[in-house]
Amino acid sequence: MIKTLELENGIRVVLEPMNHLRTVSFGVWVKVGSVNETEENNGISHVIEHCLFKGTKTRSAKQLADEISAIGDQLNAFTGKECTAFYGVTLTEYLPKMMELVGDMLINSTFEEEPLQKELGVILEEIDMYDDSPEDLVHELLQKNVWKNHALGYIISGEKKVVSAMTREQIVEYMKLHYCGSNMVISIAGNFEEKEVIENLKRYLAAVPRFGTGKNANTDADTVPEFIRCLCERKKDVEQLYMNLAFPTMDERDEERHVQIMANALLGGSNNSYLFQQVREELGLAYSVYSYSSLYRYAGLFHIDVIVNPANALKVYDKLAEILKKFASNAISKAELDSLYTQLRIEMIMGSESARNRMERNAKSLLMHDRIVTLDETLDKLSRVSAEDIRSFGEKYFDLSKAGICLVGELSKEAEKVKKNWL
Repeated sequence: MIKTLELENGIRVVLEPMNHLRTVSFGVWVKVGSVNETEENNGISHVIEHCLFKGTKTRSAKQLADEISAIGDQLNAFTGKECTAFYGVTLTEYLPKMMELVGDMLINSTFEEEPLQKELGVILEEIDMYDDSPEDLVHELLQKNVWKNHALGYIISGEKKVVSAMTREQIVEYMKLHYCGSNMVISIAGNFEEKEVIENLKRYLAAVPRFGTGKNANTDADTVPEFIRCLCERKKDVEQLYMNLAFPTMDERDEERHVQIMANALLGGSNNSYLFQQVREELGLAYSVYSYSSLYRYAGLFHIDVIVNPANALKVYDKLAEILKKFASNAISKAELDSLYTQLRIEMIMGSESARNRMERNAKSLLMHDRIVTLDETLDKLSRVSAEDIRSFGEKYFDLSKAGICLVGELSKEAEKVKKNWL
């Protein structure tokens, strides 16, 4: 039974007991990411995520690392476009210690100058690492360009020239603004004792202020971004061509997202999908071909990603166009629809067996929807999606004349032909 409550300082808490386990998953999710940034501080959310592990008023970075290791070394963090999360898995008896450690990091981090400068150097290396990865770059570059007039298009890790110039004062002020109770969700799933958990949450996180202080220079986070059809490219000295298409769709809170889940599974979400079977298995034109969605509070994209030999780029693009046209024209049979739903149902139920997955699902649900959207509710809505709903989805969204495209890698003559066909 999932339970939600709110602490006195506004932090919302969601608890899901899984008493058959001997472990527990704990996470603090903050509603702040690159969408809350400006051109002058792009990357600062990611910098704070890193720096919270670099020392508090009572612990050095080494002491933090030692104590995290002592409870399983499973405490981690990530930054997204709309949230930052600090999460971990440990044995039930070590949950209070994990909560205390995360509370100390959130409340007492010092951002001392020397460790800060060292970590900025590490982050610059991380930015280079992503830039060296064509598969990451093609996705990031495309989103940057289709939303180029909105903060949702900002690269999460930031631009090197901006990150390298960040100051302690900027970081402290940004954290004061966003790291507050009204912006936080704590999610716990696994084996725990409810009364003890609530007492420890009050003990270790009571000092988090209810509201942030300071003025936010960016209002993009609460606005709908304009999708700009674009063609972007980056030449890379690699053997393959990385091709990514993006179609504007709905936001995370739109009920049509359930149709998109089904459409994605059918088109490119598995080894049995149209893209994999026709592009890879039947024609042997690409090793990697798949689809996925990126849904946010006020916007969403449906992506198709292909890694292809540059000589086959036009053949693959033309085949994609053919598949998308058929997808939008022909509804699948009742047997295919039932098989598709069964596949998704199995995947989702199997995923729900993990305490960490449940912790993440509950946290995202509360952050995005302001309520718990249960797995059973999602499965029920997926079961109501019809073959005609899926076909109609393709007709509505899979229009290449409205899509953005990004090419990274060997920009061969065939890639130039792709660009001409896209235009």
